[in-house]
Parts: sequence; C-alpha cells; structure tokens
Amino acid sequence: MRDLAEEFEAERDHLTAVAYRMLGSRAEAEDAVQEAWLRYANALTDPAARAEVRDLRAWLTTAVSRICLDVLRSPRVRREGFPSQWLPEPIVERVPAGPDPADLAARTDQVGMALLVVLEKLTPEQRVAFVLHDVFGVPFENVAEVLGITPVAARQHASRARRAVTDGQPRHTADLAEQRRVLAAFTAATQSGDVNALLSVLAPDVVMIGDGGGVFPAAGRPVSGRDQVATLLKGLSRLADRSMTLVRAAPVLVNGALGMQWEGAYKGRPIRAVMAMTIADGRITAIYNQLSPDKVAAVPPLPSP
Repeated sequence: MRDLAEEFEAERDHLTAVAYRMLGSRAEAEDAVQEAWLRYANALTDPAARAEVRDLRAWLTTAVSRICLDVLRSPRVRREGFPSQWLPEPIVERVPAGPDPADLAARTDQVGMALLVVLEKLTPEQRVAFVLHDVFGVPFENVAEVLGITPVAARQHASRARRAVTDGQPRHTADLAEQRRVLAAFTAATQSGDVNALLSVLAPDVVMIGDGGGVFPAAGRPVSGRDQVATLLKGLSRLADRSMTLVRAAPVLVNGALGMQWEGAYKGRPIRAVMAMTIADGRITAIYNQLSPDKVAAVPPLPSP
C-alpha cells in the first residue's frame, strides 16, 4: 500500500490542478482528488481492474474528471439563489522578488480568475471538455470516455466552450511591471478619492464582480462600464470609512496575476478580502473582489508589519 500511496502522491498536484479548474473550489478539488485515491486503491484489489491501469496519470485524470463531472451536475454547485455574485476561491501567493514573466503569463492564462469566472457559465460537459483538452492536452478520445459520448461530440463541447471563453474573458495582456504600475495608480486614486485619476486607470468596458458570500456587502450583479464601476468603488470606499477598520494591505499574486489582499474588521467582525484584476493597455479591464469568509479561509494571513 505504501508504494501505491507514493505513486498516487506523485500525481496529486496534477490532479488537484485539473479538479480546481473544473470546480473553482480548492476544497471541492481536494475532496475530488481524495475520492479518486479511494477509487484507485479499491480498483487495485481487483486483478481485472488493476490490469486496466496501464497509464497511471491517464487513469487518475479520468477518475477525478468523472468525479468533478458528477459534482458539476449536482444541485449543490448550482449558483441559483446564491446570496451574492459567485466567484471562485482564489489561489494567493506572495509576490516574488523577480518572477519569470513568461512563467507568470502561462500560469495566469491557465488558472486566471477571469478564466474561472467564464468557465462557471459553461455546461458541465463543456467545462470538462475544455479543461481536459484545451488546458491539459487530453486527447478527445479520452475526453469522450469521461463524458460517455463520442469523440465528435466531445470536440463539439470543447469548441463551444472555447468560443465562450474567447468572447467572455476580459483582456489581460499586461506583464508584471505594467501590473505594478496600474495597481499603484489604482490604489493611490482610491485612497485619495481622486475621481479623475480613478477613471483614467479603468478601461471603458471594465467590469466589477464582488462575492460577499451573503456576509459582507457586495453588488447583486456584475457592474459594467467605467463610470458605473468608479461610482461603486466610491460607494464602497465611503462604506469602508464608516464601518471598517483596515489593519493591513499588500499586493499579492491572485491566480498568477497581481492583486491586493487586505485585512481588518467590518462592524467589529474580522474580514479578509482578496481583489484580483485583469489589465490591458495600462488600464484595468476587470475587478474581482472576493470577500466571502468561506472562500478566503485558506488564504494565508498577511505578515505583521
């Protein structure tokens, strides 16, 4: 059993990456991977089933994908009736001193917040097909096996998903240096209340989405347009001045792109928020503000000053 466990652990990061992109939740992704381990260990007790495990990564990827497909089809992940807008759980890392820009761009493309938000709008079959084929390069024959359909149908699901992703993702072309400049200008404008400076750093078609988890204030729908987003940000700033105590804030990497993490108290209740952004041509094209306590529970706290 130790050898089996070691073989599985060697694939855990890959499986978690697949499941997170399919589910948008690290907790659910980890649950799916654990279920895949149980299925793997159980299959190896049957000589006939064990003979089918010729390519361990492929077998486990299929298993975890089927588990994720069942989760996506289940009522508990449907977002209807959610108390606010829904955003995925963020993956937050400290900003390294000098990351490789190419590596940063690759990570952002494959797991960026904008991509995960668009994936939420797909059908379960489209999402699984896109993640497996377009992100991880799984052949359509294997995708079809996961979905229980023909390779032609699997290709169609991926094609529809690809069009939706292309049409629905805000532009994000900025390298890390440009992200730093824009984030600094945005922070200065919001802190000073300079409306013109704020408008200058927002793209005309910028969109803002906030997930308060039904606990903290957030708009009930996406807010689009530079003037509308600036008005929302001004309102949130006034609300924060009245009801919130800011303890610390710092730039962080949010799903591979530069964003902000801030911590404090709202009406006496501890609050931690993670703000992700997409940036192109020196302006912010989208803002994703995650305040849901459940979604930021796994985010490491900022170090004390």
